[in-house]
Amino acid sequence: MDATARPAIVIDNGTGYSKLGFSGNSEPSFTLPTVVAANESFLDQTELLSSANWIAQYNAGIMADLDFFIGDEALSRFRSSGLYTLRSPIRHGQVHDWDTMERFWQQCIFNYLRCNPEEHYFLLTDSPVSTPESRECTGEIMFETFNVPGLYISVQSVLSLSAGYAYLKSISDDDSDTVSDMTGVVVDIGDGAPQIVPVVNGYVIGSSIKSFPFSGSDVTQFVSQLLQERGELLPPEDSLDISRKVKEMYCYTCSDIVKEFKKHDKKPDKYIKHWTAVKPKTGVPYTIDIGYERFLGPEIFFNPEIYSADFSTPLPELIDNCVQSAPIDTRRALYKNIVLSGGSTMFKDFHKRLQNDIKKIVDERVAATNARHRVEVRPIEVNVVAHPIQSYAVWFGGSVAASNPEFFEFCHTKEEYEEHGASICRTSPVFKGMY
Repeated sequence: MDATARPAIVIDNGTGYSKLGFSGNSEPSFTLPTVVAANESFLDQTELLSSANWIAQYNAGIMADLDFFIGDEALSRFRSSGLYTLRSPIRHGQVHDWDTMERFWQQCIFNYLRCNPEEHYFLLTDSPVSTPESRECTGEIMFETFNVPGLYISVQSVLSLSAGYAYLKSISDDDSDTVSDMTGVVVDIGDGAPQIVPVVNGYVIGSSIKSFPFSGSDVTQFVSQLLQERGELLPPEDSLDISRKVKEMYCYTCSDIVKEFKKHDKKPDKYIKHWTAVKPKTGVPYTIDIGYERFLGPEIFFNPEIYSADFSTPLPELIDNCVQSAPIDTRRALYKNIVLSGGSTMFKDFHKRLQNDIKKIVDERVAATNARHRVEVRPIEVNVVAHPIQSYAVWFGGSVAASNPEFFEFCHTKEEYEEHGASICRTSPVFKGMY
């Protein structure tokens, strides 16, 4: 059977989690932590130091290549055994360890999706600020190691925008431009390297991309820091894991931080939550109280100075700067469609707080312009789009894109790779637009 007759494989590799599945599905088949646990004890044996013992060296190298795990299984092996070394191939949205990344893809394809890579086209995602050399390495691994028939490397922000568009279209009977236009600002906040990317008619405005220094992992770190400063006795080996679960289960975004402090002080029984668990080493049960951390954690996006003095520009102001740096004739359309993507945008009322803060900045600028020039500028509509698939919006956008019949026409094929080499993967078509 021709590979184009089979569903394409869509893999979205993020700093914290990777989503993988087949095109045409509404949800990824697997969501795994992007970590690899490898047993490198074979390579540390003293007998291998002898250059004459080449057979032992060869066998040890083979065993080290075979004995590894990914995802939740890797975390479990790392905690239960001292033989495994835990590695994260992606940091701040960029692949920095290609050997580990290749191992991760190998397990994703053969152990989780259980498919033959030679029989499926692949859609992989990439950061909008990644280097051409990174896309080149991706293409080389896919074509040389896995012998895939076709590959398309898509920019994550464009897929997020198309996911929001597809979701809004599915719940709306309106076919107007407000629903169908592929123009907007993508606010992608995951476990690492948040990006604010303006997209006009499906093309990325590369010169206007902004980066925010704090991500979901920083929220986890801040929650852990607040709990420890308040005197809560967290097991050191589990402190970050507990803080991450507290963040995902209890944290929310408030509209007024002062009022929130007063609410917690007046009615502690209503707002303070309790976390009960068992210490892994001693088996002793313990309980911690979760109070101000519930709303102070996500607050670092709106008041970053409470977490670090090195950066003081709030996320709403950075989004406004991103739009203002875009071409002037696109700004109204960009303000009108600000799309959220990534698990760290899933906090309760996050989109409402973001929309109100951006609207306040825009309205103050319009009022100042009216007063200065004595003109009446038409109000600017600000709309932050939130939907239930924010945590896997990039993957869903890839699934929608790869299910279109035209998808196979835009893929780099094995024949093109053999003729021109990995350089065919260096450029991305979404950067070749009007701007």
